[in-house]
Amino acid sequence: MFHRLDEGAGVLSNLLLCAMCLSSATQTYQIHRGAGAGFLLQAVVPLLESATSFTASLGLNWVFVSPDGAWVSAVVSLPLLAFAFHWLSGDRCTANMLLGGVLLVAAGSDYWREEVKAVVAHSVAIVASITILIVSIFTGNAYGVAGSLLAGTAGLLAGTKLQWLLMLPKRDVLHCLMAAANLAWRWAIQVQHQELEQASVGLLAETLD
Repeated sequence: MFHRLDEGAGVLSNLLLCAMCLSSATQTYQIHRGAGAGFLLQAVVPLLESATSFTASLGLNWVFVSPDGAWVSAVVSLPLLAFAFHWLSGDRCTANMLLGGVLLVAAGSDYWREEVKAVVAHSVAIVASITILIVSIFTGNAYGVAGSLLAGTAGLLAGTKLQWLLMLPKRDVLHCLMAAANLAWRWAIQVQHQELEQASVGLLAETLD
């Protein structure tokens, strides 16, 4: 029974993260395609993992997600969000360098061992969260700061050897933290977009005057 509860909590945490990322993707892709793609990639892996768990409960051994595909999604998703934050703040040079570097890393995945891939994925996630934090601090975006701190906490906990946190499996706690981080980042992108629109309207009004 305990095993079933554990599996149920895992499915629920996957669905929570997936739902949050999908809703964030639908609400931000018109603001910036990079942000929409970043949220969408974060939703793919938990969705496929939930589908795998569901078919396993039916006695079917269908696997919907491959380790390589999950790794690429993990490596590219957060840098895409960082790309959007830098682009919207006007720092397009850093945005392009960040995205280009991550795409090169993802392209070389076939040449690395699994241990190296784990370190690279963890490092990329931390770097992306830090860059979003820096942009959010300089632009005064409280939601961006909160999202970065939540993602950073998830990254730090992921590197520990703990298996349980708050009476829940560590993986489920990390999913909940990332769901909250993505919600905060969605609000941050929307706020940043509104500020850009207000600045454009003000500049236009000054020009007309």
